[in-house]
Amino acid sequence: MQHPQLSNSWQAVLKEEFDKPYFDKLCNFLAEKGRFQTIYPPAEDIFSAFKLTPYEQVNVLLLGQDPYHDKNQAHGLCFSVQPHIKPPPSLMNIFKELKNDVGFDIPNNGYLISWAKQGILMLNAVLTVKAHTPNSHKNQGWEIFTDAVIRKVNQKVDPVVFVLWGGYAQKKLKLIDTKRHKVIQSAHPSPLSAHNGFFGSKPFSAINSALCSFGKPEINWQIPNSTPNSIPSHLG
Repeated sequence: MQHPQLSNSWQAVLKEEFDKPYFDKLCNFLAEKGRFQTIYPPAEDIFSAFKLTPYEQVNVLLLGQDPYHDKNQAHGLCFSVQPHIKPPPSLMNIFKELKNDVGFDIPNNGYLISWAKQGILMLNAVLTVKAHTPNSHKNQGWEIFTDAVIRKVNQKVDPVVFVLWGGYAQKKLKLIDTKRHKVIQSAHPSPLSAHNGFFGSKPFSAINSALCSFGKPEINWQIPNSTPNSIPSHLG
């Protein structure tokens, strides 16, 4: 994997991580695996979240676990899929809760790039996966890197909203100063757990309420419908 091309602010914030042995080992792992297996998302999309949401613009951190592992799904933002790909079940449950919470119109796609552009760092704990094999790149170094990202967001002078869905994400609570920042937690939106506390949790209105209390702009959650004639570039 080439050295990540991030926004200048993320390059500066994460420079020490790129120089550490674990990151070098992670890059070697990806290079070796990439020789004989398909890895998602494509290399140019692995750091999309950082390209779309510079450090100084992060107002919300939404934490996922592992990229989608089927063709043309993952593009570097947690929960989001590329345009014209059917939204997976967890994302459809997110849309259902949005509809009940803030009057959201469920779109014909799951391309969440507009959220990232509004200051939501849409971070997976692990940034790559072997095709059709969930969690196949866990414990290779990504978690060390993304924990460092969470710590850096926690160090921001201005308050941030951290959104932790499910037990895996909630383990990161120890990295967050809950006195300075707002944490919104619930069950995960996956079909296995959505009925056990995600549905009805109203996280989206809670995020906007917190942003308002911080004097920051609210998120416009509505995702536009995509049309066959207007496929946006993966970075908009």
